[in-house]
Amino acid sequence: MQVKINTIQSKLKEYLIYTIPLILISLITIAGCTGSGAVVEEPEQEPAESERALAIFDEDPDFANFIQEIPDTDVTLDMVAVPGGSFMMGPFNDDTQHEVKVDSFWMAKHETTWNLFNQFANASIEDLRRELYMVLYDVDIEADAVASATLTDEVIEMLRDAEIPADVISTPSPPYGDMTGGMGTDGFPAVNMTHYAAVMFTKWLTVKTGDFYRLPTEAEWEYACRAGQLETYQPPSEDELDDYAWHRGNSNRSYNRVATKEPNAFGIYNMLGNAAEYTMDQFHEDYFAQLDDEPAVNPIFVPDELYPRAVRGGSWMDNPDMASCLQRRGSSPMWKRDDPQLPKSLWWHTNAYFVGFRVVKPKDQPETVEEMEKYWIEAIQDYY
Repeated sequence: MQVKINTIQSKLKEYLIYTIPLILISLITIAGCTGSGAVVEEPEQEPAESERALAIFDEDPDFANFIQEIPDTDVTLDMVAVPGGSFMMGPFNDDTQHEVKVDSFWMAKHETTWNLFNQFANASIEDLRRELYMVLYDVDIEADAVASATLTDEVIEMLRDAEIPADVISTPSPPYGDMTGGMGTDGFPAVNMTHYAAVMFTKWLTVKTGDFYRLPTEAEWEYACRAGQLETYQPPSEDELDDYAWHRGNSNRSYNRVATKEPNAFGIYNMLGNAAEYTMDQFHEDYFAQLDDEPAVNPIFVPDELYPRAVRGGSWMDNPDMASCLQRRGSSPMWKRDDPQLPKSLWWHTNAYFVGFRVVKPKDQPETVEEMEKYWIEAIQDYY
């Protein structure tokens, strides 16, 4: 009986070794010829890091790109939805790299243009004040009460009763010279404004739209620039860089119109070059050393000194190797070296043709004016 069993097992083994493969080969051949039948499935590929980050869009269909209309103007602002998350901020394999978490926000698709900035720069301060009091403080002041740039005693008393600062918003003074450097305004990035001017612009935008806008933090800016590269960051190769960034090697010694290169994976343009961009933060060389927790949640260093303020990304004036999501620098008094005034202008630099900004709108909007005021820095006289 044992011999018989061994014989059966031997023949079964032979059948499995030689017959099954032939059947599989036949099925694969039939499927290839007819387009149907047995299919050999490929092993699942792990999604790319950027694809995993972008997949969060599918989880919140109401969080989407939108176009912000700005009342009383003929310009709009394209905003891109950036889903929040955690990432390793800073250069990979660097001892200073730090885990950071940011909440979801919308970011402007490209730098603030002269078309939009000039709406703020040329605004009527009387009309703007009136709008601000109504939108932010629900205080209605008759038009003739603020008919001049100097507030009347009656208005000051009304604002005091409502616990509102008398001078909560301003518009830029006339610039000293041509802030564009002759490089153009229509569709080009606004440059040469001070950090204070960029912050005041966001307050103006908040008043005009009724939604809270501000500058991005350094963490938000880098997160949006990385566009899904959460653990490591690899800038475009030398062959690819010209597709994404205006830099010294291809800019023809000028900034260029916004959104004329390829966007990143989030659909955001010009973060690597064209105009370097202000963020909300005071610049600290040892940024990561000053972060207390890990992950650091929505970190921000609200400025309390005039210089330096944090600027991110490369520009049209910079070498190609500065076109990176990791590029950071601080503002400098040298950016006003041709300003003959003392104190120097609160609003304009004279030698910062490479610096502009873009805005963000937090998904979780502040519920009170007091929460907004955290981001509305006060002017500091410049005697440098």
